Amino acid sequence: MHQTFDAALEINLLHANQQGADHNRAHFDEWGITCLNIMSSPGAGKTVLLERTLAALSSELQIAVIEGDMTTELDADRLRQYGVPVIAINTGRSCHLDSKMVAGGIHQFEQNYNPNKFDLMLVENVGNLVCPAEFEVGEHAKVALLSVTEGEDKPLKYPVMFQAADCLLITKTDLAPYLDVEIDRIAANVRQMNPHVTIIPVSAKTGEGLDQWFDWVRSNLRQRNSVAIATASSQ
Repeated sequence: MHQTFDAALEINLLHANQQGADHNRAHFDEWGITCLNIMSSPGAGKTVLLERTLAALSSELQIAVIEGDMTTELDADRLRQYGVPVIAINTGRSCHLDSKMVAGGIHQFEQNYNPNKFDLMLVENVGNLVCPAEFEVGEHAKVALLSVTEGEDKPLKYPVMFQAADCLLITKTDLAPYLDVEIDRIAANVRQMNPHVTIIPVSAKTGEGLDQWFDWVRSNLRQRNSVAIATASSQ
C-alpha cells in the first residue's frame, strides 16, 4: 500500500528514535540501572509522586532523575531538595522527551556522577497524554498517571498511553468523593485495552496506595537484577 509522505516521515522518525532508545537502554543495562518513564497529562501529579518516592526510597536505593519540561526548572528544583542528582531538560516547543534528548541527559549524568553506583533512573516526561507514549527514551518500564479529575473516559479517548503502560497510577483519589467519577470505572476502561497492566489508586495527600507503588518499584528492580544476573551467567 502506498504511504503518504507524512506517514512515511512519522515511521522514519519513530524508527530513528527507537534506535536511540535502544542505545540509551544499553547504557542503563551496562550500569545496572533500571529506568522508569513517568508519563501523564499536565497536573496529574508526576512531580509530587516523585517527591514522595524520593523521600521514601532514597535511603535504600541510589536514585537519579531526568526531569523534562518545556520551560523552567521549577520541578527539577523541587526534586533537588531530596539530595539526588536531577538532570533538567527543557524541550522548548516539543511536547515530549525523545531518545536524543535523554541521551544528552545521560551524557551529563555520566560526566558528573559514577553511573555504576546507581540503581534507579526516574524520567519525568513532559506533561502530555499522547506523544510521550510513542517515543521511547530507553526505559525498562512505562508508568502512566491519570488523575480522577480527568474523568473516566480518558483511557478510551487517548488509548496509546494506557496500552503502553506497565503500571497505571490513578492519582488524587482523595478528591473522588467530590467528583462524579468512579475509580473502578476508570480501571475497567483501562483494562479494556491493557488487561495485564498493574493499576494502583494513590493519593499523595493521604498516602493511600503509596506503599503499594513503592513495592512495585522495588519488585521491578529485583526483576531487572535477576534478568541481568541470568544473562551474565549464560555468557
